[in-house]
Amino acid sequence: MFTLTGLSCSRSVTSFAPIVTSFTKQPRASRSFSLYAEAIANGETESSTVTPQKKKVRTRRILSGVQPTGNLHLGNYLGAIKQWVEFQNTGKFSSAQDLDGKSYEEKDKDDGDVEVVNENFFCVVDMHAITVPQDPDELEESTLTSAALYIAAGIDPTKSKIFVQSHVSCHAELAWLLNCVTPMNWLERMIQFKDKSKKAGTESVGVGLFTYPVLMAADILLYQADRVPVGEDQRQHLELARDIVRRFNDQYCKGNPYKKRCKKAGLPTYPVFTEPEAMIVKAGGARVMSLTDGKSKMSKSDPAEASRINVLDPPDVIRDKIKRCKTDSLPGVEWDNPERPESTNLLNIYAAVQPGRSREDILEEVKDMAWGEFKPLLAEALIAHLEPIQKRYAEVRADGEYLRMVLREGAEAAEEIAERTLRATKVAMGFSVPK
Repeated sequence: MFTLTGLSCSRSVTSFAPIVTSFTKQPRASRSFSLYAEAIANGETESSTVTPQKKKVRTRRILSGVQPTGNLHLGNYLGAIKQWVEFQNTGKFSSAQDLDGKSYEEKDKDDGDVEVVNENFFCVVDMHAITVPQDPDELEESTLTSAALYIAAGIDPTKSKIFVQSHVSCHAELAWLLNCVTPMNWLERMIQFKDKSKKAGTESVGVGLFTYPVLMAADILLYQADRVPVGEDQRQHLELARDIVRRFNDQYCKGNPYKKRCKKAGLPTYPVFTEPEAMIVKAGGARVMSLTDGKSKMSKSDPAEASRINVLDPPDVIRDKIKRCKTDSLPGVEWDNPERPESTNLLNIYAAVQPGRSREDILEEVKDMAWGEFKPLLAEALIAHLEPIQKRYAEVRADGEYLRMVLREGAEAAEEIAERTLRATKVAMGFSVPK
């Protein structure tokens, strides 16, 4: 699974910047000085009457994506798509924390003078999928299936934009530009490449598997995300994106020559890219693990079909997979015992598909159950939770014209933003670009 999200862009109500905005991109000290100077110019001293000012507007943007390889499974849904729906509907990631473990809800309490406007973009990242070989006859179908599942799971095209990554060519073009400024040894340190290439054999893996973290950085930077909620397994890739931002801005966005290029192109002289900050997101409070190994993440790449619950699995298949899933021989069901990872995983899944219930309430219900009692209970809870999603998916998938219209409109909206960033990148690097 690939997933990234981003929040970005603060803008004065009366200002406009074609790439990023003046409020976000000024250094903190200069922002404070500018606001102070403006207050004095307006006669707003401690002893004067202060005229109420319009709130600044912050555009909070989210961009997320999942690879269209195989069926989307429960981990993809609970760990990504369900949380996208939460952000779409509430403007919050309830389980997101910064690198120090502080809640972003707490961090944002000081933003009372800022009006937040949300922009949501959800992407099927088909270009990431081809880092390993794909069957051309299946890729398009998997892509459309994934997009339809986004809608079925609650992504509303009237509130959010849904598009396919390859339909916005800026992603590939910016990835190439960033590849040319990213040192090879930075990519050699990426743990996921080491693990995946070791399994596949270094001789057979494509260059894309080595460089795809740069494509991920391009995905983030195109939309000027200053906060990027990611799972723990993507932390290293986000740190790479931050390193790329610093390197690019240092090499290309300083001095009078840069200012002259921007002026000639009609662009502001801020550094091109916003440095993203990590928001560590957990799926319903915990990762969704394999049904055959409670210590391994649920994954599409696992050759064992029984290791995962797919969102489109029919009821009989779900019952069979839960019936056969790995458990232990100890009595009762309990959370957070390191000696019983499967027990914790199954309880986490049970809680995640019943979001209105507390852990205490669930534990009181099931703590004395044998596995033979708990497994059918879990299976039926899963079936009930997934049934409306499966029904809505069938409706969306049956209307191909509607689905393609949604993807076309989403790509057009995403491209409008991405092209501004790409143009600024080219200007910074010295390319000849049309006005």
